[in-house]
Amino acid sequence: MLKKFHEPALDEIYVEGSNEEVFSGRLLKVQRDHVTLPNGSDTTREYIRHPGAVAIVPVLEDGRVVLVKQCRYPLGTLLWEIPAGKLDHGEAEDKLECAKRELSEETGYEAECWQHLLSIATTPGFSDEIIHLYKAWGLKKFAQHTDEDEFIGVAVFTPKELQHMVDTGELYDSKSLCALYAAGIL
Repeated sequence: MLKKFHEPALDEIYVEGSNEEVFSGRLLKVQRDHVTLPNGSDTTREYIRHPGAVAIVPVLEDGRVVLVKQCRYPLGTLLWEIPAGKLDHGEAEDKLECAKRELSEETGYEAECWQHLLSIATTPGFSDEIIHLYKAWGLKKFAQHTDEDEFIGVAVFTPKELQHMVDTGELYDSKSLCALYAAGIL
């Protein structure tokens, strides 16, 4: 028989103390909270505040998937990913409308059909970012219209090619892997 685990509320784990914004940039904010633990010890918790994002698995009629390749500066590499983008107005923004905008901007495709797959906490140890994952199909190609600071390549891959990319380590972006598995592609 499994023993039931007591899940304490956040206010049972941390007693709120002072909060300070350490850095505020275009995309991210760094927060430092001073908290008191249940044992009475004072400590700090530092984390990145992120407005949230969407990511899309665009599936063509023949089953191939559209990926984008772009520079990911922190990793120092070009990375294959599903199209994605941040919520410009935070969690209050309509996620589906953001997904439609990002698919169109990054790939030049628009989709007839949409399905919300799941939402994931990307790095809960140091960030509050949530990405909402979608599958899109019934695609029609128009012109790509990226933001002025985005340089994005677009290519299509069969599920077999995607699996090979995963197996060889060429495709390792976490949101893409989660979404491709959730969509039944991998």
